[in-house]
Amino acid sequence: MAKERKQLERSLKAHWVWAIAFGSAIGWGAFVLPTDWIGQAGPVGVIIGILLGAALMMVIGVSYGFLIEKFPVTGGEFAYAYIGFGRFFAFFAGWFLTLGYTCIVALNASALSLLAKFLFPGIVKQGYLYTIAGYDVYLVQILIASAALIVFALLNIRGASFSGRTQFIFSIILIIGILLLAIGAIVSDGPSLTNLAPAFKPEQAPIASILTILAIAPFAYVGFDNIPQAAEEFKFESKKAFGLIILSLLAAGLAYAAMITITASTMPWQQLLSQTQDSVWGTGDAIESYLGKTGVFIIAVAVSMGIFTGLNGFYISSSRLTFAMGRARILPNAFRALHKNYHTPYVGILFTMGLCLIAPWFGRQALLWVVDMSSTGVAIAYFFCAATAYKFFTWSKQQRAKHTSTEVSPGRKLLALIGMISSIGFLLLLLIPQSPASLGKESYIALAVWILIGAVFYLVNAGRYNSIEEKEMNYLILAKETIDE
Repeated sequence: MAKERKQLERSLKAHWVWAIAFGSAIGWGAFVLPTDWIGQAGPVGVIIGILLGAALMMVIGVSYGFLIEKFPVTGGEFAYAYIGFGRFFAFFAGWFLTLGYTCIVALNASALSLLAKFLFPGIVKQGYLYTIAGYDVYLVQILIASAALIVFALLNIRGASFSGRTQFIFSIILIIGILLLAIGAIVSDGPSLTNLAPAFKPEQAPIASILTILAIAPFAYVGFDNIPQAAEEFKFESKKAFGLIILSLLAAGLAYAAMITITASTMPWQQLLSQTQDSVWGTGDAIESYLGKTGVFIIAVAVSMGIFTGLNGFYISSSRLTFAMGRARILPNAFRALHKNYHTPYVGILFTMGLCLIAPWFGRQALLWVVDMSSTGVAIAYFFCAATAYKFFTWSKQQRAKHTSTEVSPGRKLLALIGMISSIGFLLLLLIPQSPASLGKESYIALAVWILIGAVFYLVNAGRYNSIEEKEMNYLILAKETIDE
């Protein structure tokens, strides 16, 4: 091949890859957002919505497992969209997924400053700058989030094996933290499952409550799709990826459900929301109400691990995705460069860091705008993965006779179809104005800005991207000259 194709090193063990997926999916949201979600849907509405979301992600995971085994290359949905729909849609899917990953890196850094504000309010509330959407922004808070972004960027540049090992350690500590909080709730006098009544938000229909939470499932579980981003670096057979996806989603769903139940059980949940409506961190207040400072320490450690796993995991994924796009020549050449000492895609890491350093300046309310934006980008990527897998399966042998490169598997074709429909459903819940989970004005503005940046990148690089011959492009993206090899 005339074009150079740089290769990432195979250094990731299976349990590290599971930790990258699980730790990224659970992140900080399970510890920071329970009171916000309970207020939107009621505790049982949240639990049903979040577990139903995990089930739908597992359905989509079937398509991921198949495509990872068949095409074990970095780039994930960018590569899959290329296989199924060509170059333009590959960029489209890759760019929106970059949005999703970048948003979540920013969210995790901002969540760390939120945790610091809860634990050390006297220190963090120094250097008041301004107020955005009712939220006061302080210089110390910005410095904490920015420091986290810089430190984890530097750690990721040092190598995938280092990131994978630390991710596994963080994930185990996170799980231990949730178990300790659950044990504390069981043996303490205050918490009770009777406090979960009423099950749903009284002012709206139960189905509306469930749909409100289901709409954010792409955000809640984004992270399991970090597995295909690291496929080129697997130090094990790629067919194991599907099992790792299912295990990571199952563990994440149970962790979310556990934290919702623990939080809502501390006192009647409507009373809890009333007491914590002006709180920096409602979930922390709920834990403190029955475990005191010991509980605060446990959840602070757990949420720190969630933040660290999110920062680490999504730095890995965003940099691998932009590396794959750079290798295909649709992003500037710098993105396909590897660090001379550590052989990591350091430009993608620094690009993600640079974008994310903007977020802390907008305060906590911007977190909610970013959640919506990231859900949109991720749902688009999920659709392309499921749609490509759908094209690889046939309903019958007669259909395969016409398309010999496909595989007869009506069950997996049906699951891919359900995955496509689910992805479209997620998008409609976010984009239809009448939906209970529709985007706010600020999210639409931010989304428009991201689309504009993407259009500039595409127009600048489209000439060489589209001029590369098909065999050569197959080689750059898939490491082989034909898709059917």
